[in-house]
Amino acid sequence: MIGAIIGDIAGSRFEWNNYKSKKIKLFHKRCRPTDDSIMSLAIAKAILESTGDFTDLSARAVSCMQELGRVYKNAGYGGNFYRWIFADDPQPYNSFGNGSAMRVGPCGYAAQNLEEAKELSAKVTKVTHNHPEGMKGAEATAAAIFLAREGRSREEIRNYILENYYHIDFTIDQIRPKYTFDVSCQGSVPVALEAFFESTDFEDAIKTAISVGGDSDTIGAITGSIAEAYYGVPEHVIRAAIEYLDGTQMEILYYFEERYPSKAIGEDGEVSGTVFDVLNGLCQISGS
Repeated sequence: MIGAIIGDIAGSRFEWNNYKSKKIKLFHKRCRPTDDSIMSLAIAKAILESTGDFTDLSARAVSCMQELGRVYKNAGYGGNFYRWIFADDPQPYNSFGNGSAMRVGPCGYAAQNLEEAKELSAKVTKVTHNHPEGMKGAEATAAAIFLAREGRSREEIRNYILENYYHIDFTIDQIRPKYTFDVSCQGSVPVALEAFFESTDFEDAIKTAISVGGDSDTIGAITGSIAEAYYGVPEHVIRAAIEYLDGTQMEILYYFEERYPSKAIGEDGEVSGTVFDVLNGLCQISGS
């Protein structure tokens, strides 16, 4: 799930200052983890704490999102979600915002099959974004992640999305000049998916997603979560990204990647191990 965090951090400095080019460095001193990372970690924590059959996942998701949301209260949440975080009796509020898709990544990694990916997505989404478009955006993202993990080609994943979720009839180059800020699932999830479909590797996927403009950190997070499952994540990118995370965030990431490992890519472009292997090696070096 580190892919979502990387996409969020890399896109964070462009959210309100769009830069419509792929000629960027992923990381900068102005970058930071935003609500996309915090809520992805909250869902990861909920999955780690859930029972084996995930029957309690919805309740765990509410608890963990409120817990981390209150700790990181300045992460950049939307107004309705911010109020939900601090509510005594939080209820779904019929949202179709892209917050459902930005945080669903861990479900795609924890699922044992495609149907379970959809079920887990529904469990963590319906507690807030219970609008049909909010549910669809999250499910499409979780499904794409699972299919990527399963080794399906980009074309196979694209066809599945086209047949079941979105009619994507544009390229990033076509929409980039006029694309504007859109926080709806229907206005941003297809864009994030297309950025992945056009990509050549993990870093290219993130840069393509950010280059379209709009809600850059969220589009980056959604694309990054899928790209991680498909390509794996370069070791040097992992090492750079975790410099932005604090101890609490690192702990959740560490244990999630241990249980649900994804590929790490070495300098030669080949699989060198898992993301957890990289995190574990860095923790041992630091003595933590």
